[in-house]
Order: sequence, then structure tokens, then C-alpha cells
Amino acid sequence: MGMRRTEIESPNPIERCKLEKVPASTDPHFGCQPEARPMREYIEKGVVVIDKPAGPTAHEVVSWVKDILKVNKAAHTGTLDPKVTGVLPVLLGIATRLAGVFVSDKEYVCLMRLHGDVGEDKLREVVREFEGGIYQRPPLKSAVRRRIRVRTVHYIELKEVEGREVLMKVGCEAGTYIRMLCHHIGLALGVGAHMAQLRRTKSLPFDESELTKLQDLKDAYVFYEAGEEAPLRELIMPMEHALAHLHSPRCIIVKDTAVDALCHGADLAAPGISRIEEGINIGNPVVIYTYKGEAVCAGRALMSSEEMLRAEEGLCVRTDKVFMEPGTYMRAWKSEKASRGG
Repeated sequence: MGMRRTEIESPNPIERCKLEKVPASTDPHFGCQPEARPMREYIEKGVVVIDKPAGPTAHEVVSWVKDILKVNKAAHTGTLDPKVTGVLPVLLGIATRLAGVFVSDKEYVCLMRLHGDVGEDKLREVVREFEGGIYQRPPLKSAVRRRIRVRTVHYIELKEVEGREVLMKVGCEAGTYIRMLCHHIGLALGVGAHMAQLRRTKSLPFDESELTKLQDLKDAYVFYEAGEEAPLRELIMPMEHALAHLHSPRCIIVKDTAVDALCHGADLAAPGISRIEEGINIGNPVVIYTYKGEAVCAGRALMSSEEMLRAEEGLCVRTDKVFMEPGTYMRAWKSEKASRGG
């Protein structure tokens, strides 16, 4: 079947959360490690990194993934033009609630074709001028407003120059248009240029080492329907695995007794916290985990790490998005109605 093999790393937020507020343990009768979820739940809380072929739009690829895996919802983390190939992360089911988290840096390998002859020394000199902040206006065929904006190009590495064809690697901020970059480099050189081919090699935290072809995904699902889960588990990663490779958002570990209230949309109060990652500031995005490494919900910090560590009461995180179903952990809280005797 030509499938890749990959070891699904166990996301370990405990290693990141070095500040221990209250020692805690977890009840094995509730929840489970992300890698051990039942297959349907594993899919619905998963991420698959598709090797997008040339031809279809990113939206069409996502639609095919939905059909293959029989999920109602899926979303990509950054569009690619039809002719562009490469890394297209697709969030599945509940994991689509993380769509805003993965708007991060990209890397591309681009073949730029010059419209006139240019010396290599001059080419390298001009290309260096496009590293750093650049102004771009989105092209006519784009999904965003066509207003001038600043995007950061982290690096441009010239890999090969042959006549008027230039192969280069570009690392840049999300939302940078490589087609426009090539056009502007051509203008600066005085000869004109256009993007001939483009492949995305990274969409952080994902890269080409995690790619899955659509046919391999289809084959793995057929194996799953026949009772063999392993091939599909190799191609889909738990959403926690993807989150573990991001420096932002920060993470907090909560006691088992706090989980169900969070699943109902409650904000996180100080008594529910067990461990905290250092460096959290007020307003920072935060993901809240169980001791088993399950992502419970995401929100915004209302206190800093140090304030959370010292606090005995008060709200520490405002909950925005919930990932875990109510009832996964024991209920250890009372509703406002119940507290009034209703």
C-alpha cells in the first residue's frame, strides 16, 4: 500500500507544566490516553496531514477526506491554490475547533522563472532585500480583503540557479503570497518574474515527514472497516499530538474532579488546577489537559502562571472552546439550580 510508518508521540503536557500547585492522581475508570481512544472517537479528534496533489482546490481535498473517513466536519489549516502541492493539515470532527490555533509559519520550495537574464550575484543581492517585513496586497482571486498588509519573510535560500530558472526555499509568516513575492522580486530585478511551480514543505508544526496520500488514507480506512485499525491509527494523529509541538498555546493540568464542569463550559477556577506551565501571562491562549494527556478545552488566561500558583480561589481561565464530551469524567460539581435546591 506504500504507507508511511510513523511513531505517534505521546503528548506529555505534564513535562511542560513544571509548576505543581497541588499533587494529584487520575482515576483509570474515566477517560483514556489519546492514543487509546476507540477508533471512531480517535478519528473525530484527529489530524491528518495530506500530501495535496496538483489540480484540486484545498476545499475539494478536505471534502474527499470527509467522504473517506465518514466525518461530518473537517477543515484545513491554510489554503493552497489548485496547482500548488504539499503539506495540507486537515482537522477532523471536534479537532476543527482548533482551526485558529494552527495559523502559523509556512515553508515552501518554489521554482521562480525570470523573464530576462540576471547575474547570480545581483540575484542574491536583490533576494536578500525581501527578507524581513514586506508589503503585499492579496491577488484578485483570494479569500481575504485586498488591502495592503505587512508579512514577514524569515528566509529565502537560493538552492539552484540554472539560466532563468531559480529554485528557492522560502520560510514565511502565514498569509504570505509566494506568487506575489516572485512578481515583486522580478520587478526589483528589472526583468520581471513569475512563480512556475510551488510546493509547501512545512505548515508548522507539520512537515513532509508526516504526509499521507489520499489513496493511502482510503486504503487504511478499508482495512479499518475490515477490522484492522493499525494502518489508520498510523496515518491519523490525535489532536493532542499536534498541540504538543506548539509553543503557544500554553497548558494547564487539572484535577479529575474539575474536568466535567469544564466540559459543560465552566471557566477554570483556582481549586481545580494541579500543574501549570511557566510563562503564562494574562490574555494568553491556554489549553487545559487531564492527567492522561487529554485536551479538555481551550481558553484565555485571566491570571499569570505565578498568580495561578498562589491563588486559592477565583477564575484563572476563561473557557472558549470545549473538546471533551460531558460525562467523560465523574461529576463533582453542582449546577446553580441544584445549589439552590432546584
